[in-house]
Amino acid sequence: MILRILTDGRAGHEAQMLGLAKALGLTPDLRRVTPHHPYDWLAPFGPPDPRDAAAFAPPYPDICIAAGRRTIPALRRLKRDSGGRTFTVYLNAPATGLRTADLIVAPRHDRFTGPNVVTPLTPPNRISAERLAQARAAPDPRIAALPCPRAAMLIGDAKGVVHDLDHIAASLRAGSYGVMATASRRTPPRIARALARALAAPGGFFWDGEGENPYLAMLANADRILVTGDSVNMIGEAVATGVPVHVIEPLAPRRKLCAYVAALEEAGAARVWRGPFEDWSYAPINSTAMVARRIRDAYAAFRGRLRPGA
Repeated sequence: MILRILTDGRAGHEAQMLGLAKALGLTPDLRRVTPHHPYDWLAPFGPPDPRDAAAFAPPYPDICIAAGRRTIPALRRLKRDSGGRTFTVYLNAPATGLRTADLIVAPRHDRFTGPNVVTPLTPPNRISAERLAQARAAPDPRIAALPCPRAAMLIGDAKGVVHDLDHIAASLRAGSYGVMATASRRTPPRIARALARALAAPGGFFWDGEGENPYLAMLANADRILVTGDSVNMIGEAVATGVPVHVIEPLAPRRKLCAYVAALEEAGAARVWRGPFEDWSYAPINSTAMVARRIRDAYAAFRGRLRPGA
């Protein structure tokens, strides 16, 4: 079976799709779209950029998974050019409606429903029990050197968060926690620099982009996780570990993110950070395997409806 992934280069979207590919047991053919003006302005409603023709070129895949509004024109063109034989999947709620793809995976907080929509609690991801176990069995030396218990800080955009992140890091270190933190490409440099200073002393570790990315090792070896409340993906990856997750709220949180965090609180996986840490337990939450099963089942039904020989 041939699986194609269409991406516009956003790391979070690619992580979701690669996680699904792994769960499906398929090695994906990943193709990026980079539409230029005016095609990027018209997306998702306009035609694809002809310069992205490789995204919808033959040989046509059995399944194509896409994410990001700029991939939708290429996804729909692939469906048309394949004569309808490619089964299409789109992740997240599309502005173009239910006919965007054969199957749409829109997390519950998107409030997007329909007969061809799967609504998981969390987005798919690349975190699995096996990968976490491997990272615990052979921990990154930079993580293994930290004292226990360990707290991981996962920092996204972080503009306008309720609490000063460097103060949180310093107070955790003062409270005998080993503290490890990683920033994203969206983290303001001033916040990254402040965290790096706060974690420069023994017992702290801030990944500055040098060396191997320790993100998985942080998730696997954390006893507590704090994550900024601006990234659905990072929060979803955190609750896949089964350790207490505290969400650091933005000053002006978006409605969808509020609904997402509230649903995870109701499921017993996450709580809003108010300091200090709270103790609780829950079974890890990871929707990836369920979404992969729904894709397999929907694809089997789709194949059964195709004309013989198609």
